[in-house]
Amino acid sequence: MDLTHQLILLAGLLFLVSILATVVTPRVGIPLLLVFLLVGMLAGEDGPGGIEFDNYPLAHLAATAALAVILFDGGMRTSIQSFRVGLRPALSLATVGVLITTAIVGTLSAWLLDLSWAEGLLVGAIVGSTDAAAVFSLLHTRAVSLNERVSAALEIESGTNDPMAVFSTLALITYLQQPDSFGLPAALLMLVQQMSLGAAIGLAGGWLLLHGLNRLPLGDALYPLLALFGGLTIFGATATLGGSGFLAVYLAGLLLGNRRVRSAAGIRRFHDGIAWMSQIGMFVILGLLVSPHRLLPLVVPGLALSLGLILIARPIAVGLSIAPFRFPWREQVYIAWVGLRGSVPIVLATYPWLAGLDSAELFFNIAFFIVLVSLIVQGSTVASAARLLGLQVPPTSARIHRVDIDLPGQRGFEVVSYRLSRNSRLIGSDPHRLESRLPEFSRIVCLARKGHVLDDRAWGPLQAGDYLSLLASQAHLPALDQLFEAPRDPVEPAARLYYGEFVISPQAPLADLCEAYGVEAPEGIGDATAEDLLSRHLPHPVVGDRLRLGELQLVIRKVDGDRPTEIGLRLPH
Repeated sequence: MDLTHQLILLAGLLFLVSILATVVTPRVGIPLLLVFLLVGMLAGEDGPGGIEFDNYPLAHLAATAALAVILFDGGMRTSIQSFRVGLRPALSLATVGVLITTAIVGTLSAWLLDLSWAEGLLVGAIVGSTDAAAVFSLLHTRAVSLNERVSAALEIESGTNDPMAVFSTLALITYLQQPDSFGLPAALLMLVQQMSLGAAIGLAGGWLLLHGLNRLPLGDALYPLLALFGGLTIFGATATLGGSGFLAVYLAGLLLGNRRVRSAAGIRRFHDGIAWMSQIGMFVILGLLVSPHRLLPLVVPGLALSLGLILIARPIAVGLSIAPFRFPWREQVYIAWVGLRGSVPIVLATYPWLAGLDSAELFFNIAFFIVLVSLIVQGSTVASAARLLGLQVPPTSARIHRVDIDLPGQRGFEVVSYRLSRNSRLIGSDPHRLESRLPEFSRIVCLARKGHVLDDRAWGPLQAGDYLSLLASQAHLPALDQLFEAPRDPVEPAARLYYGEFVISPQAPLADLCEAYGVEAPEGIGDATAEDLLSRHLPHPVVGDRLRLGELQLVIRKVDGDRPTEIGLRLPH
């Protein structure tokens, strides 16, 4: 019994320390996932904790389950609308990019670590994919607000490149075990089987889970659990049948997150917490698994491989993978830099242990070293790199909270809350008259000011800092967002430096703009408008895209599909 109590105490303390670290680390610019990893290392055999943990099968089981949960949650948080600008480049990065990275890092590994070519490629395959947990957690912080094209490409890549890395790792391990019988045809057959089964079972399982959530009469607390264990069942069934469980669970989450689902907000909140717990547990366990003193002999080759991955392999892979998609050079540089490695390489590094390869310890330690360097060097500079490259888009969201509510005989309604900014167009409005401007069936249910909920007779004109809660249909949330996020001054100081000093109509004639500001008009401009010029050079525009017109810059402020609807004009400094 004493051992049981001690293990519960130890687990609770490790999670508490990791959670409390989330309060401090954002202020000092340290990636949270690195902190979780360090907590595990400090609790391990070389740290003050002194815990000896070398159970690779248990670590593999825990980390794989945690990664499945993280990918399921990441799929639910990925908007299908982002596929308009991010799907094709992300899939290219997730396939061609992983193979290029594997080849370059594999060549360096074979040379620096004195390995055979197959063993070197195995090292490259283990560290070949970016990490979903690291990318999702860093890109969803308040410190980073990127344009849709960059964030979509990075998120979709991190959610879909694990299957290629897993395939490459398993194929190379099988080759090392059976060099005479396992060749290229067998490897291609394995690839087709994993991808096809992963896609088919993931979409079919997601469809069944969606209908189960919407039709089964369960208690409110059981819908999030049904979604969680449904996702794990899809992962396990796919992997058991020889498919890619990671691809399947990501696609199931993607399907679930982009359709109307009963208790949707409750499921999202629950999975947000479960995903955090999975990240903490996974990184702490993987930190326990490593012995820092065994990393010391690998400092020189490990640093060389890490720098080769960050400065050579990743930039080349990104450049070749997204070359057909006409990404601006700043965005290419940023995507190349944010090639974060995290839990996935460490999980893949346990595969050689399970397979009984002779160099399994070397593979694990070198992968762990590369992950440490990636989290320290790249993870701590995600926000500063975005600012340096001019990719930090000013955030505009006023929505702060949403809770789904099942009305009798109805589904798809939520109580959504907004906070009025100092520059909100609604300041000074009468809340009672505001209801006439709300979408159909939307109603104000609460107004809070300075920490107090006001009676509707005491509302008075809206003020900056007011919190409004409304009952609304999920389908009307975009219209409400647009209403509450509309600024009084379209060129407020916070956004003026990014979007420019003025707002112009997309139909503004370019010839008139050039004449008004003394800019030489491009040849063959004719009757072209600002929208024509942007559409010609930016076939899939996103908010924040910019195009130079002489000494002026046209900056897209709003888009509707592939059409810019509001354009900022930046004057020469």
